Amino acid sequence: MNLSFFIAYRYFRSKKRRNFITILSRISMIGVAVGTMSLIMVLSVFNGLEDLIRGLYASFDAELKIEATKGKSFLVTEDWLKSIEEIEGVGVVTEVIEDNALFKYRDYQHLARIKGVSENYLQQGRFDKGYIWGELDLGSEKQPKAIIGRGVGFFLSVDLDNPIDLLQVYYPKAPRSAGTIDPNQLYNRDILKPSAFFSIEKDFDDNYIIAPLTFVSSLLNYGEKRTSLEIKVAEGYSIQRVKSKVSAFLGEDYLVKDTDEQHAQILRTIKIEKLFVFLTLTFILAVASFNIFFSLSMMAIEKKRDTAILFALGAKKWMIQKIYLKQGAIIAFTGAIIGLVLGYLACWLQDQYGLVSLGIASSVIESYPVKMVWWDFLWTSVSVITITFLASFRPAMIASRVTSRDL
Repeated sequence: MNLSFFIAYRYFRSKKRRNFITILSRISMIGVAVGTMSLIMVLSVFNGLEDLIRGLYASFDAELKIEATKGKSFLVTEDWLKSIEEIEGVGVVTEVIEDNALFKYRDYQHLARIKGVSENYLQQGRFDKGYIWGELDLGSEKQPKAIIGRGVGFFLSVDLDNPIDLLQVYYPKAPRSAGTIDPNQLYNRDILKPSAFFSIEKDFDDNYIIAPLTFVSSLLNYGEKRTSLEIKVAEGYSIQRVKSKVSAFLGEDYLVKDTDEQHAQILRTIKIEKLFVFLTLTFILAVASFNIFFSLSMMAIEKKRDTAILFALGAKKWMIQKIYLKQGAIIAFTGAIIGLVLGYLACWLQDQYGLVSLGIASSVIESYPVKMVWWDFLWTSVSVITITFLASFRPAMIASRVTSRDL
């Protein structure tokens, strides 16, 4: 066994019952363990929240979405659309027209987004992770139907079992130079039959109504123009590879976004929050490491005689420094290992049994989501190693300055 490690280990395992330094070392170890466990648990919760948001948005958003680089809409022809469908890895291509509109049901009004989709929209496996009331049906050209966000349905007091009252949709016409005093000439109006409610995420539930593409195209006077195309990747193909192929085919006039890019802002916010939480808890861990600094400093004072004897026996300064650095490492690594194990067990129990509830009414998830990833364990370990080295360096330097006069 390495001599410096052997001495450091003996100091750590000191059996003096009333040795204050030994007690302080144990307290330091517990502090490192608690800090490490907290880091693992909090980072895993952020990972779980990030995955939850991705999953919820994936139930509503497409795997790939094509938008125009400039402008609100773009022209779609049958030949061009067929060319996209023939790209390797493209499974289903859905045409989309989306805009704001005013909805009225009985005496209630609400401004929301109307999303017109082609007939194959439901083939993309939408709403798999959400909740549905009613029948997912967009109707026919003669009787178009609407799939309504649960929040919109609440604002409008929509009754799915009422066959008489229909959902009225109003959309303003493009302004013309010739003025008119007839208010009916200022907007287009049509009706939809409510067929179902969906509940995925509050932002979608409170703002979206899904309707047939032909209905929305007629109401908004879009003709062959579309605001976006949504692509479902064929099974067995990589989303990123298909994205690269579609981007290369379309050129610079179009943007192809995956699910993360469609909600880049909120995912970036979560990552920034995770970073700041990591830095905050690391700072707390650094404060806790002051116990290591004080325990090693007091040990360097108490063990002056032992250090002087080692020097007399021919020990070098670097060996004395190694003893105290390794003493700090033993304290920190023991605490870190205990913290990593406890953090893992706590996250596993939360993942399996949902011990800690969110504390709010939710139809999607009841307990805090967690996801453990190996690089969180890696970066936590790196932080502990760095902090330990910094906390142990000064006491090690002090101890190496002992002379034979201290005998």
